[in-house]
Amino acid sequence: MQAFDVLGDPVRRRILELLADGELTAGAVSEGIRAEFGISQPAVSQHLRVLRESGFATVRADGARRLYSVDSAPLREVDIWLERFRRFWIRRLDALGTELVRGKRRRRKQRENTAGPRSAGRQPSTKSEEDK
Repeated sequence: MQAFDVLGDPVRRRILELLADGELTAGAVSEGIRAEFGISQPAVSQHLRVLRESGFATVRADGARRLYSVDSAPLREVDIWLERFRRFWIRRLDALGTELVRGKRRRRKQRENTAGPRSAGRQPSTKSEEDK
């Protein structure tokens, strides 16, 4: 199964998001997914099986429990594939960052200009929300 076939399913993406925070028991995954998506426990088990068989998740036994975790290898492959497309959004994100900095500077200068000469030399004790 291709990586994007696996990741194309919202339930499997959500399972991976849960597992990204750390190892979880099959029961914990099932409980969360069943509540969120309203699907049966066997359906959740099927999604876990697809993730395991496609290499996106690993499972280990801990007594009677089965603990699932993310295997990052297939995600690295997806990341490598996406690399050729990053140029389409990286420049835009860089430009957005530049505009945000310009806006902060502009607001700071406007505050300094409206404060007038009385406050010249005084420094604010804390940063405003806009400067954070």
